[in-house]
Amino acid sequence: MTKVEDAEQSAGSEKPRPAPMMLMARDDDEDRAGQQEFADLLKLYEGSFRNIAEGEVIKGTVLKVSSSEVVVDVGYKSEGMIALQEFIDEEGECIVQPGDTVDVLLERTEDRDGHIVLSREKAEKMKIWDEVEKAYDDRKVVIGRVIERIKGGLAVDIGVRAFLPGSQVDVRPVRNLDALRGEELRMRVIKVNKKRGNIVLSRKVLLEEENTEKKKHTLETLEEGKVLRGVVKNITDYGAFIDLGGIDGLLHVTDMSWGRAAHPSELFKVNDEVDIVVLKFDRETERVSLGYKQLHADPWTAVEERYAVGMRVSGKVVSLTDYGAFIEIEAGVEGLIHVSEMSWSKRVKHPSKLLNVGDEVESMVLGVDPQARRISLGLKQIESNPWHQLADTYAIGTTLTGKVRNLTEFGAFVEVEEGIDGLIHISDMSWSKRLKHPSEVLKKGDEVEAMVLNVDPDNQRLSLGLKQLATDIWDEFFENNKVGSVVEGKVVRITSFGAFVELAEGIEGLIHVSEFDEEHGKDKVELKVDEVTSMKIIKLSPSERKIGLSIRALKSDDYETDWEEFGGGSGSPEVTLGDHFDHLKNQTK
Repeated sequence: MTKVEDAEQSAGSEKPRPAPMMLMARDDDEDRAGQQEFADLLKLYEGSFRNIAEGEVIKGTVLKVSSSEVVVDVGYKSEGMIALQEFIDEEGECIVQPGDTVDVLLERTEDRDGHIVLSREKAEKMKIWDEVEKAYDDRKVVIGRVIERIKGGLAVDIGVRAFLPGSQVDVRPVRNLDALRGEELRMRVIKVNKKRGNIVLSRKVLLEEENTEKKKHTLETLEEGKVLRGVVKNITDYGAFIDLGGIDGLLHVTDMSWGRAAHPSELFKVNDEVDIVVLKFDRETERVSLGYKQLHADPWTAVEERYAVGMRVSGKVVSLTDYGAFIEIEAGVEGLIHVSEMSWSKRVKHPSKLLNVGDEVESMVLGVDPQARRISLGLKQIESNPWHQLADTYAIGTTLTGKVRNLTEFGAFVEVEEGIDGLIHISDMSWSKRLKHPSEVLKKGDEVEAMVLNVDPDNQRLSLGLKQLATDIWDEFFENNKVGSVVEGKVVRITSFGAFVELAEGIEGLIHVSEFDEEHGKDKVELKVDEVTSMKIIKLSPSERKIGLSIRALKSDDYETDWEEFGGGSGSPEVTLGDHFDHLKNQTK
């Protein structure tokens, strides 16, 4: 039974005792006073701490830095523990020490261990979002670094991740967005949604605003002939666009250098600052043509005075073509070594067989044309011409040996030395045979012995003969036969003026119609092709290789009389036969 129950039972048999009742009242008052005092003390204790709420960014003091955590006092009942990683910079160093003041976000007022949960990173992001919203409201410029290329544009770090659409990167379309990775850009916030975490940026808007002001000033001062400083904005195959300040001008590749410029990228790069001169300005269309080379003296001026014909010059090979090599002999001045001027003896099919781009070469000036801006150079001229020595090496009548390199319809080319060919004309291949093609005597690759007939160093021609090494059957015939000798031969051709008779292989004579048998009459030709007949030699001309024959003279007892009669008739037989042999020679060529 409780104490309250005992008191109630004794009250029925005994009179109330006032003193104990007064004591109980006094105890209750003391309890109430103690509770009030405790409440007041508790209120006073809690009032000593800051009035902070979860999700609020507050300032705290670093109390301790350990190997893994940073202890921060924010003036609350307990300290907060923040991972050390949130205070590490890009170089891996801790950026705080005890006593430093830092901004932190109160995530929770108490965790399982009784500590408050703080975050420096989230506090920084909260601050950045506030700054971004303010930049959006005030139309202020933000600066961010391009992180990566993503679908539709670029991801940009402005303290938080933001999106820069590809269409908002520049006033002109940018083909290679990847090239902007790592670049810091000035932009304007055009859309922000903190709840969804979306930020949209535009660099184009900012550039357009800036360009409008710059363009206004540039147009006021722009004029032809003025020298300006601009920035290379874009490079194409045909030139470079230069930002003059709100307006772009075109620097064409032909106006970049007095020398060769295969591509504008060889001379300029995007973002280069260059001095240029305004060549042409159309104020209505706002088109500007610019020049760079015009700021420098034309190197072709007085080029004839600096490079005389016959002068030796050194230069660098800057380009190779099928027809030659271009040599830069000074900045802006190039000369051409034609492929035909590269070697005296070698057959150069392409300049790359002898030269490479970048080679330093010595050559000789062959010609200068300032108006056409051309200089002809020779590579072989700095060496001795082997053709000039050829006449001494191979005198006329010398026998040499070479390899047949090529056959043509008119002869065979024989290589006598490396790069030096001699020609055996088809007419110098045989004394007797009438050749239709050199292949009837020679084949490509044959080793052949020939005689030097003529050397022409200036025209680089060497004439060779094959038949000259064999006995001349004509000389042999003239040696063994005389005028008046009776010979036999086969009729091979009959013409209107006579018949040609083969007296030996390769040797023919002519029976003029006037020397036919009298029985047939002068105007009748009874001889037949392939018919063998006897006749007398009435004319020998070793120098012209001509033989005059007569059937009529066989039956004349007095040949001298007949000769005089013949000569007194239609003219001298010598003249008549010579004329017909000339006609024959022309027919057989």
